[in-house]
Amino acid sequence: MSDSIPLFEIPWDQRDVANAVDSITRGGYWANGPYVEAFEDGLEEYLGVDYAVTVNSGTTALVAALTAHGVGDGDEVIVPSFTFIATANAVRFVGATPVFADIQREAYGLDPDAVADAISPETAAIVPVHPYGAPCEIDALADLAADTGVPLIEDAAEAFGADYRGQTLGTIGDAAALSFCQNKVLPTGEGGAVVTDDDDIARRVERYRSHGRASDEYFDSADSGEYVGLGTNVRMSDLVASIGCSQLEKVDDLIAGRRRAAEQLSTALADVRGVEPHTAAGRGRHVYQLYTVTLEPNVDRAAVIDALAERDIASKVYWEPGVHRTRAYRERDDGSDPLPVTEDVTGRVLSLPMHPELRSHEIDRIAAGVRAGVERGRATVSRIGPRGTPSN
Repeated sequence: MSDSIPLFEIPWDQRDVANAVDSITRGGYWANGPYVEAFEDGLEEYLGVDYAVTVNSGTTALVAALTAHGVGDGDEVIVPSFTFIATANAVRFVGATPVFADIQREAYGLDPDAVADAISPETAAIVPVHPYGAPCEIDALADLAADTGVPLIEDAAEAFGADYRGQTLGTIGDAAALSFCQNKVLPTGEGGAVVTDDDDIARRVERYRSHGRASDEYFDSADSGEYVGLGTNVRMSDLVASIGCSQLEKVDDLIAGRRRAAEQLSTALADVRGVEPHTAAGRGRHVYQLYTVTLEPNVDRAAVIDALAERDIASKVYWEPGVHRTRAYRERDDGSDPLPVTEDVTGRVLSLPMHPELRSHEIDRIAAGVRAGVERGRATVSRIGPRGTPSN
């Protein structure tokens, strides 16, 4: 058995297997079946929303939500650059232009003041991200969206089960996109959903995921269906939904496991100078889809990554560079709108292993690796200078 500690592990049990076998051996409804409806019903009940419409990925959920709100050519959508690239890509997929706003230094989510400055007559939506499983300042963003009449679509891909001062994330905006990718809080392998209380938005997403068809009953009907708009095939399969149902049954335990592991890891790192764990900082409940630390400028992040790798411990940088500095977006960056907090944070964050079943001895190993890397990294920076120049 390997002693490696991966970045994540998928928590599965016999309930997942039993549901998958049941879906497969039914002999029908692999593309669209009873587990899809059951999973959507379960999501609605858990989150307290009127509608949950499943799709094949979190990225698709963003595209579908933007499409349902009528966002398209000539529009602008305000997004963070400190996010997975899918947040911005979804905007481009519908023909709109992503406008990057800076983030807050504590929350790492969109700064409401920066968003206010970025709003223009072409702004058609605001898409805040709840980074790492913790809430951004969503209340202030919701107020801003309401005051300006701009739809607020939450990217809650990393934050299933998290809240902002008692309000469940994904239920505060006009709609939200969820992700069930393999490393997420509620994993199904791949998958996503749009959640909303707006009947019209839900119906539009349902049509979008099924070729623009007015009815979802295609396989149970004798006719060919009525097509009322442009759509594509981005449905969640019954097999994927079957795993979603079993994962949803135990999601509170999965979240509790993540929070326990995060608390133990933060305690183990408490005496490591120069390492600051990302927290919800009084904003609400963190579900730790990722456990991320921020290193002080006098610590060489590469040295910490190397020290962990030497101990067969995975780590990963989420995210560097910011989306606006990636090759895919650099040609669109004219340098006129600097994002100073984003630029600073991307160079200092590091995500450590996190999953609900992380064991105490693994947590101790991770902390020891970080400690060794910080000591080595601080010495390196002291020797060569923080920007690779010799120290005086």
